[in-house]
Amino acid sequence: MQKALVSIAIAASLGLGATAANAAILDDVKAKGYVQCGVTGGVPGFSAPDSNNVWTGLEVDYCRALAAAIFKDADAVRYTSLTSQERFTALSAGEIDVLSRTTTWTMSRDTQLGISFVGTMFYDGQGFMVRKEDGIESALDLSGAAICIESGTTTELNAADYFAANGMEFNTVVFVDQDEVVKAYEDGRCDVYTTDSSALAAERSKFANPADHVILPEIISKEPLGPVVRAGDTQWFNIARWTYFALLEAEELGVTSANVDEMLGSDNPAIKRLLGVEGEFGAPLGIDNDWAYQIIKLVGNYAESYERNVGPDTPIGLERGLNALWKDGGIQYAPPIR
Repeated sequence: MQKALVSIAIAASLGLGATAANAAILDDVKAKGYVQCGVTGGVPGFSAPDSNNVWTGLEVDYCRALAAAIFKDADAVRYTSLTSQERFTALSAGEIDVLSRTTTWTMSRDTQLGISFVGTMFYDGQGFMVRKEDGIESALDLSGAAICIESGTTTELNAADYFAANGMEFNTVVFVDQDEVVKAYEDGRCDVYTTDSSALAAERSKFANPADHVILPEIISKEPLGPVVRAGDTQWFNIARWTYFALLEAEELGVTSANVDEMLGSDNPAIKRLLGVEGEFGAPLGIDNDWAYQIIKLVGNYAESYERNVGPDTPIGLERGLNALWKDGGIQYAPPIR
């Protein structure tokens, strides 16, 4: 906890000078020719490299979409793997241009660190995973358990709140990064592994015998996960935010990577504006008018990214749930482009 507080203090102090230093992030990005994106050390479905060091995942797709909007090249991205302790300091110090790393949007982070959350790429919640052989069916049966937790995250505080509210005791086994937490759980150094439910599903998919582990039904927190940029540069914030909105708007309008060229001839005014056929929506962002067309052509819409990275047909197997569009029973929603 002390390490986490020191990290937040450093990030906050760096953030105080952010307004003056961040005035031309887009110019800097264009000059170097790529977007520097902060990601995890490897969470399947969100951000993870393969054996050839090719990164994939829902959060990686966001970085690729940002590059597509700016450069018309979704591969114009470099990735920096960051721990929970490193991420905010790296962003505030300008080591990365955007943080897309399973990061929960909270008030203290949003108001004290000199950073701005772009939106919620994935609505999540904290859960618990246990070994099936232990016969545990509810988080309310975990009193006295040893729980593996990653330090410097909201996970620690959420667990403490949940156990205190239910009059239960627990013992924390804390580690610096996610890989250490997972290994400790696999090695039997703790009874329970807790983190965001999506990450539990992602890590379980890598186990030798995933069916031997159960994610308990309780969700104990709200974890809106989304990209983050440094505060003080409105143009860069708007590019980052509307990149996220374009992914959602494309899904709602039925525009996909497969049909986007055909959709250039659509009579739907909303599709025309999205694809840059009508209006001048790129100029205020400092990028070309076909910015959203490039995102959809090179990366796809939100549904395409979700389904190939974390959807029901992947090893992670997550239903859309809250991450469905508002018209489909979820809460994902993009303001209109007009």
